[in-house]
Amino acid sequence: MKKGIHPELFEVSATCTCGALLQTSSTSKVIKTTLCSKCHPFFTGDQKFVDTAGRIEKFQAKYKKFKKGKK
Repeated sequence: MKKGIHPELFEVSATCTCGALLQTSSTSKVIKTTLCSKCHPFFTGDQKFVDTAGRIEKFQAKYKKFKKGKK
């Protein structure tokens, strides 16, 4: 590797707003994030579906016939 052209790497603790810490290396000295795998709804299973104007019911009614045909 050529000397003098690569950025300096730092050992940092990435901090989430939920309080989780992750040790990593980065060119930044500080890493702060709002979501991580410990608090993100997709990974925690707390994901909620927002139904706007009955879209979920419309979808289920439209594809109900396909669901009956499969066992």
